[in-house]
Amino acid sequence: MSEKGVLSSETVDGVRILTIDRPEKRNALNAAVRAALSEALALAETDPAVRVLVFTGAGDQAFVAGADVSEFAGRSPLEQREAMRAGLFDDVWNFPKPTIAMINGYCLGGGCELALACDLRIGADSSRLGQPEVRLGIIPGGGATQRLPRLVGYGKALQLVLTGEIVDAVSAYEIGLLDEIVPAVDLRERTLEIARSMAEKSPVTLALAKRALRAAYEMPLTAGLAHERDLFALAFATEDKEEGVRAFLEKRPPEWKGR
Repeated sequence: MSEKGVLSSETVDGVRILTIDRPEKRNALNAAVRAALSEALALAETDPAVRVLVFTGAGDQAFVAGADVSEFAGRSPLEQREAMRAGLFDDVWNFPKPTIAMINGYCLGGGCELALACDLRIGADSSRLGQPEVRLGIIPGGGATQRLPRLVGYGKALQLVLTGEIVDAVSAYEIGLLDEIVPAVDLRERTLEIARSMAEKSPVTLALAKRALRAAYEMPLTAGLAHERDLFALAFATEDKEEGVRAFLEKRPPEWKGR
């Protein structure tokens, strides 16, 4: 299925895979891609058949090699601020269902920021990641200056952003930018294995767990622990909690209702 000609979508066992389809441009993010992704996010959020969302890029050269720089030429500060107002990366970050970046090849600039907004990043051993915006006389504007330090540490984030260095998959894994590295030929299979293991769980439980984990990023410890307790209690109000406990005691697979 094609959306606006720049994004393809398929759903496998509760896992929706969104593939940015501009291989001739190394899947660079332009206005059309951003609009298609925003539309796809809205559709996936309300579709009960979608339990997990996976992002990737067409071909084997790039996940997303960055923003489409041709759109920057002649753009004023106000025009650029307006272009970023849509908040695509924030929408990915706040998406209630689990998200995975399946990184094949170059993952740079806005592409790396898209990956940073996902819950997990699984990379091919051939992948390359970085925030090279300083090479263009600009800085990251899609969340990297905030999410990258929280993920890899302040010092390493400074090094990556201020030098524009592009790191290989092993280096990205060592600093925590990638959660797992797999051979390129196994990338889809391994990513789907992880995604399916999530999709088999109660969707309402996954949403609560994700909200609790987000608190570790955004709240002081004491407030985060209180928030966790509230969400833990909220889980006890769900039908899936009753089904999960009953299935465990009856030694059978649970049948989740999603509520």
